[in-house]
Amino acid sequence: MQLLLELFCEEIPARLQKQAKQNLKMHAIDALKKVSLGFDEIETYATPRRLALMVDGLPERQRDIKEEKRGPKISAPKKALDGFLRSNKLKLEQCIKKSFGKEEVWFATISRSGRPAEEVLTAILLDIIGNLSWPKSMRWGEGRFRWVRPLKRVLCVLDGKPLDLKIAEGIPCGNTTSGHRLSSSANFEVGFFDDYEKNLQNNLVVLNPNTRSQIIEEKAKTLVEAEGLHLKPDPQLLEEVAGLVEWPVPLMGKIDTAFMSLPDEVLVTAMRSHQKYFSVIDEEGKLAPRFVVVANTGAPDGGEAIILGNERVLRARLSDAKFFWDQDRKQKLETRIPRLAEMKFHQKLGSISEKVKRIEELAEYLALKFNAEPELARRAGFLCKSDLMTGMVGEFPNLQGVMAGYYALEDGENSAVADALRDHYAPVGPNDKCPDSPISVAVSIADKIDTLVGFFGIDEKPTSSRDPFGLRRAALGIIRLLLENGFRLSLTDIISKSRNFYNNSGGIDFNQKQQLAASLVEFFSERLKVYLKGQGIRHDLISAVFSNKGEDDLVRLVARVKALRKFLDTEDGTNLLATHKRAQNIVSIEEKKTREQFNENVDQTLLQDTNEIALFNELTQMVREVKPLLEEERFDEAMIILAKLRQPTDKFFEAVMVNAEDPNLRTNRLRLLSKIGHAMGEVADFKQIEG
Repeated sequence: MQLLLELFCEEIPARLQKQAKQNLKMHAIDALKKVSLGFDEIETYATPRRLALMVDGLPERQRDIKEEKRGPKISAPKKALDGFLRSNKLKLEQCIKKSFGKEEVWFATISRSGRPAEEVLTAILLDIIGNLSWPKSMRWGEGRFRWVRPLKRVLCVLDGKPLDLKIAEGIPCGNTTSGHRLSSSANFEVGFFDDYEKNLQNNLVVLNPNTRSQIIEEKAKTLVEAEGLHLKPDPQLLEEVAGLVEWPVPLMGKIDTAFMSLPDEVLVTAMRSHQKYFSVIDEEGKLAPRFVVVANTGAPDGGEAIILGNERVLRARLSDAKFFWDQDRKQKLETRIPRLAEMKFHQKLGSISEKVKRIEELAEYLALKFNAEPELARRAGFLCKSDLMTGMVGEFPNLQGVMAGYYALEDGENSAVADALRDHYAPVGPNDKCPDSPISVAVSIADKIDTLVGFFGIDEKPTSSRDPFGLRRAALGIIRLLLENGFRLSLTDIISKSRNFYNNSGGIDFNQKQQLAASLVEFFSERLKVYLKGQGIRHDLISAVFSNKGEDDLVRLVARVKALRKFLDTEDGTNLLATHKRAQNIVSIEEKKTREQFNENVDQTLLQDTNEIALFNELTQMVREVKPLLEEERFDEAMIILAKLRQPTDKFFEAVMVNAEDPNLRTNRLRLLSKIGHAMGEVADFKQIEG
């Protein structure tokens, strides 16, 4: 059997359609499982005006259920037996006595006939529709039913026959739907999904959002390539526009040449953010004076009037942008700095002006670390937030940083400073390009570390469900900036510097936050695990190295982690890890049993067996050889030295009785086992490694 459901309503915002489609599918799958209705296929679809569900391969009825239920003991009070009978709608003669362990217990076999699918679906569909959640929902008229937008009609058919769902007063349910609201709004009846999709297509509605995206992309490319141009890739905009139209018709318009002197980012943002236009580029990748708009229907004139209307709207929008561009350049960036004192960074963390002063100090310090010109980094830090006071950024907030870079060049600033202003918010996301200029990296890290230290300092840390200040993104940005550029930096050191600058800024005092550095380093550790997971590096290896004597230089840490992974992939590494765990388990058990600690030095005079003497000597030699290798960052060579422990430890466990009768000998051997962990701890904390 096949179920088809369509929820027809007023315009669903494009940004909500994908999640709504996924939620509807998830709720339907869960509900069908709970009522024991299997299926072969389930799919959901969304357009601006409808949310649809198709389930194929449903059975005609639930399967019959026969189960044996255990009741109370025979010796239990009568009250317990009465409750069991009442809850399962049974009589005593329907129960039998059975042995269960050492007791006799009442058992009953309960049989339930499966209900027809139609009856079951009518009930669960009401729950599915009612429980579908939206970020914001609304009521309309005098009813109490809530939906993202007024729900006009429900189509619900099971194997071609309508199901009557009583959703709410005034919302009809049947087997009819309609096509495009502008071009083909007449109602038509629906039986099965294939007919439903085909009739929608005939009535100018493309049901599948992926198909709409494909149509937009292919037809837009055909339009621009006819003029020797190319469509600028924009997957997010493509998905959004596909959610705005039911019958996509791409059209190409022209941009007035008077506006082509504006920065590309301004043109793209003005077209993309407000008008949902696609940008067009030439063979060299430069922005061309064209744009693609997607109409929601065809037009008798081939779309000429639509194109002219959109060109007129874009002309007005770009006129505003050009006005801001011309006005902003009349005033130098540095003259805008005093006004930053009027803008709050955070109520507890002072103004943007105070943040800028801290960024200046941090950027200068970091530039020295990265062998870059400190005066340029300081200048970039001083100017980095200045464009927040410009008209262009006021109109297009997502251009902050970008506009500062352009205006800095207009002001005659050093190109490295301009680049740093443009890039200091980057990288914003995992796919965003990472700056590689030392000045840019210094300012970007300074901005992000100031944010992290500030919010951790006032205990505004991210939770599992909330990160309103983008602290995870800031930490991941710093990780990428350091690792992708190979820049060396102690996290503890830069956190301490940032905290001191806060202490000197506006009376903000984090001196009482003893755990600030440790908490932030741990936060970086968790973000690093997420970042390296995509490279196939296990989280426990990161923990093993991170917890090793305060290792907080990310470049060095990752090199150690990779060397450790390479070592553990060898037979020696695997066996040595197992030996380490065996040794630590023995020591741990004995420490719990005796309440003693076995971390004191081994007494060499008590070493009797040649195998324990060999192990002691190898451990001593290993520590002596590994330390300088680690200091010189020759991690692969350090792992080779570590591998030499395998043979003496294996021989020790084969030949030596740890729990000797002589208590002094036993204690000394436990100290020797404990020394294995301490010696290997020079490389990593092997207790953190799983397996």
